[in-house]
Amino acid sequence: MKKQIYIYDTTLRDGTQGEGVSLSVDDKVKIAKKLDSLGVHYIEGGWPGSNPKDMEFFHRVKQLDLKQAKVAAFGSTRRAGIKAEDDANLQMILESGVEVVAIFGKSWDFHVTHALGTTLEENLNMIYDSIRFLKENGLEVFYDAEHFFDGYKKNPEYALNTIRKASEAGADCLVLCDTNGGSLPHEVTQIVNHVKSELTTPVGIHVHNDGGLAVANSLAAVEAGAVQVQGTINGLGERCGNADLISILPNLQLKLGYQVVSEEQIRQLTNVSRYVFEIANIVPPNSQPFVGVSAFAHKGGMHVSAILKAGETYEHIRPEVVGNTRRVLVSELSGQSNLLFKAQEMNLNLDKSSPEGKAIIQKIKELEHQGYQYEGAEASFELLLRKGLGEYEEVFTVESVKILMEKMRNEESLTEATVKLRVQDNIVHTVAEGNGPVNALDNALRKALEQFFPAIRDMYLSDYKVRVLSEHEATASKVRVLIESTDGKDSWSTVGVSSNVIEASWEALLDSMNYVLLRKYEKVELDDIDDPNQDRQGILNH
Repeated sequence: MKKQIYIYDTTLRDGTQGEGVSLSVDDKVKIAKKLDSLGVHYIEGGWPGSNPKDMEFFHRVKQLDLKQAKVAAFGSTRRAGIKAEDDANLQMILESGVEVVAIFGKSWDFHVTHALGTTLEENLNMIYDSIRFLKENGLEVFYDAEHFFDGYKKNPEYALNTIRKASEAGADCLVLCDTNGGSLPHEVTQIVNHVKSELTTPVGIHVHNDGGLAVANSLAAVEAGAVQVQGTINGLGERCGNADLISILPNLQLKLGYQVVSEEQIRQLTNVSRYVFEIANIVPPNSQPFVGVSAFAHKGGMHVSAILKAGETYEHIRPEVVGNTRRVLVSELSGQSNLLFKAQEMNLNLDKSSPEGKAIIQKIKELEHQGYQYEGAEASFELLLRKGLGEYEEVFTVESVKILMEKMRNEESLTEATVKLRVQDNIVHTVAEGNGPVNALDNALRKALEQFFPAIRDMYLSDYKVRVLSEHEATASKVRVLIESTDGKDSWSTVGVSSNVIEASWEALLDSMNYVLLRKYEKVELDDIDDPNQDRQGILNH
């Protein structure tokens, strides 16, 4: 039987100490439900005695029907010189109504004398009294031994005495903390081994990432005998962050063979990671292990050729196991294997020996030499591929575009775009204003097309990026524009390149419109749209 490792998530408390991270009570409740779906065993909700928001969370979370996770509170040992029963923070923990609590205490003698300003003996009493009090009130108690590894290195006997006191008081788990995040894996292994040889109480690990080793140190602690791992989703936390559970969980279960969560739960990993990033309003790093959009992205033609034969040639696990997907990128480094893979994704018939395939590859290389980039503009690439295979027919053509920008003294500027389109035998001439040329073009194009294609109303631009490609040419430099669009459900990206930023934006905008028409109306015959006044129910059904 596989050894069970328990995950203690502290995203809602320690994670919120990260710079720029702020979660409302509603945010915390939503994340708690996601964490439960992932199968974490403990969710630390906050410190009841520190602020009203955390106490409200504990009251709200009781209304959730959590399937597995237990909600834990966080707190500190009693203050020096008073009884545990009289400590306001400990009383607030009881008032929160939780069944589990993690309380921290000092393990480093330097902190006891300089930070707490008390004696080493009183610190031991504070640890013992606090845990005893909480255990007498029926709580499951985890003792977070703050600065344990630094304390052990400076004064191993005193550090061990602090967790001995916690064990004697009945702590259910002794969580060894690398609070400053500076320990190395071999140090963690050695110290955890020593603790295990001295005490029989289960051991946990809580480390920070200041040395870039939080995941490695967590795994080292488990290999040395720790049974609980504390961390945060995506490694959120103060300074350089906490140990990233998104990397720890699959490494423990898929690589080291421990039992952590079910196979169905671990498939939620990518979804949970991105959900927390979204709630925290943080852009996910593409290269994040296991769950990043680039984690299973392949660019080189030889790599793609190999993974088409066997995924394990260039993938350490199957992406589906953690809820991610394989992506094949198309660039000047691409070979025919990349095109074959992308064609298969789009259900297009492409023979690798066909002249069309060779022509498309050559076309891509020429365009990328001009500054186009299709790795982040897969909608533009699909249009390019379909055109190269003769499987795309434009449903509208642009006759002319005109932009007028007027700036009056002491007044806001006014931008007006005029667009003339041909849709079958219909000539559509529209004018629209906007906040700048791109917005005006978008409004005019949308106004012209909506009468024929109602789905246009559901899409909107969600992101707009401009990159200068030849800085030495100053204002005459060529630019690349990337536009991301969405209909609220799906997102797609398009690209345009020109020495004129408006022309590049227009190109990317046209691709975005053409792509949504391709997806929404690809089964509609062009003859069905030649009269804007006809009954368009057939089009809407598609």
